[in-house]
Amino acid sequence: MAHSHAAIKHIRQTKKRTEHNILVKKNIVYVRKQALKAIEKKDRAKALEFSLAFTKAIDKAAGKNIIKKNTAARKKSRLAKKIQAL
Repeated sequence: MAHSHAAIKHIRQTKKRTEHNILVKKNIVYVRKQALKAIEKKDRAKALEFSLAFTKAIDKAAGKNIIKKNTAARKKSRLAKKIQAL
């Protein structure tokens, strides 16, 4: 257990940041799944729409170091490849 006020505050901040990061990651997974569903249904317009939302969300997360930049690039590339195959 933390003894100093600073250590207690640090624990509070870490908990708040962790909760926020989890929400951001869940949103990324949700938007990616929506894009993949659209690809599965061969709906190019919807797939592109969700792809743009996915790209925006993942770039923002990578910029804030919630996920690594290479991971973001890899996921964007794989999704783009699937959309191009439509």
